[in-house]
Amino acid sequence: MSININRGVSDPFYRYKMPPLFAKVEGKGNGIKTVIVNMVDVAKALKRPPTYTTKFFACELGAQTQCDVKNDRYIVNGSHEAKKLQDVLDGFIRKFVLCPKCDNPETDLHVNPKKLTIGNSCKACGYCGMVDTSHKLCTFILKNPPKTADSGSASVQKDTKRNRKKDKRNGSEAENHSDIDAPEAGDGDDDDDDNWVEETTEEAQRRRIEDISEHVKSFTLSEDLEKPLEERVNLFYTFVKQKKENKTIDAADNAILAEAERLDVKAMGPLILSELLFNENIEDQIKKYKRHFLQFCDDKKAQKYLLGGFECLVKLYQAQLLPRVPHILADLYEADLLQEDVIISWAEKVSKKYVSKELAKEIHAKAAPFIKWLKEAEEESDEREDEDDDNFEVVYSSSAQELMVETVKPDKAEKEEEDIDIDAI
Repeated sequence: MSININRGVSDPFYRYKMPPLFAKVEGKGNGIKTVIVNMVDVAKALKRPPTYTTKFFACELGAQTQCDVKNDRYIVNGSHEAKKLQDVLDGFIRKFVLCPKCDNPETDLHVNPKKLTIGNSCKACGYCGMVDTSHKLCTFILKNPPKTADSGSASVQKDTKRNRKKDKRNGSEAENHSDIDAPEAGDGDDDDDDNWVEETTEEAQRRRIEDISEHVKSFTLSEDLEKPLEERVNLFYTFVKQKKENKTIDAADNAILAEAERLDVKAMGPLILSELLFNENIEDQIKKYKRHFLQFCDDKKAQKYLLGGFECLVKLYQAQLLPRVPHILADLYEADLLQEDVIISWAEKVSKKYVSKELAKEIHAKAAPFIKWLKEAEEESDEREDEDDDNFEVVYSSSAQELMVETVKPDKAEKEEEDIDIDAI
């Protein structure tokens, strides 16, 4: 069974086909994930790397993804129906596959990472233009340009090598467009200008001026990427600080993420945000700025930086925060900003990277009750997979400054009900 690549076309004789997405949900609880079983086949039909389509799901669904190219395994965290994923894929096809002029999927992407441009050429109608790079996926494409039209999987790469050998035996080299730079206004012969002057209306002229402005802007922004890491971190710090001082920080979560990605400091984002957005009232601020941090904390490296920022904060407000260490860690965990394995890994080694070793030991000592609960909760969840979760609850004791697990015993009346012999009724 196959479906039209452009599902807006109802013609049964439409010749551009692809297999429908087949999704399989695995795991449960926080570990639930959706495996896209035939992502390689779908991507091959679209002539795009499967990593592009998978990362597009990450951008659109706000979910973490895993791309195991070697084993052709592509995963989207969370439970997602195949129908929903297919609808999201339509957006990828419209933006990165279909030709803007003839609507056919016979297009190739030409990536120029140095100039931060993505070109698009169509073999069906001869269209040659630029892809709008405002979508988050474009950042990934610029960092991971396609090697060939269908590259990205182990099986496809083998087919490509085999075809090259065959072409050499036949005395010809396979045509390869991957080295073509993205088309730009002013490059090449004068005849190329025809590609940019297809329309003469005021609206078309306005669009072309906007495109040129965007390209000039991208060239300017690319200069920042050449700066050392320390300078880029300082630029990001200044950007977030200005948002806070201008009192526009609440609605600037997407702008902050975009700036971090532009400067290639996304993993360090939580460290900077912790310094600027948290103080001794961190418990309330975690709730307020949760969405600002969530966009960064889909990566374990970013979560480690968040723990580093937390240690720095304890150093600044030691008297107020040191006694509340287990409760703050619990809040970060409940807000999905820290994963269980990251916290346990952090607790296993005392580091003096962010604070003195003496203070780091104190922080770890205070965190010990929460770490103990975390490990016990993990063990109990494994042992009681089939039991009702209502049989126990976690109690946070502010007076004792520790976490306790209490077992909730069923009422006597409920127990007697369970012991009734159904056959005797």
